[in-house]
Amino acid sequence: MKTMNVSVVTPDGKVFDGDVEMVSVQTINGGLGILPNHIPLVTPLTIGAVRIKKDSEITLVAITGGLMEVRGDQVSILAESAELPSDIDVARARASKERAERRLQQAKLDDIDFKRAEMALKRAINRLNVAERK
Repeated sequence: MKTMNVSVVTPDGKVFDGDVEMVSVQTINGGLGILPNHIPLVTPLTIGAVRIKKDSEITLVAITGGLMEVRGDQVSILAESAELPSDIDVARARASKERAERRLQQAKLDDIDFKRAEMALKRAINRLNVAERK
């Protein structure tokens, strides 16, 4: 089967780089799947799991947003942060989730704190989902 190169990069360096058959991401407009020979594209990404398929195996990468560029058979994902399931500290993610849930309860009157807590909760849930689906 035809493949394409996918790289997931953060300000701290590469998290994933390899030739794959398909990559799926969450954009601000919904889910998007990329196969080899996809048309050129640049799109913003949201908090979610990047699903990378090669030889019927799925690799997940938890990202907290960023950009994806598709050019030829090269897909570049520039993420604010990205973690493979093996790199996620599940206890820390659970603690973050609980802390964000408490903040959401306390911050209902303060719109800025509510948004920050809501984003923290989404990040924690995404990390837990990716870690648990290894």
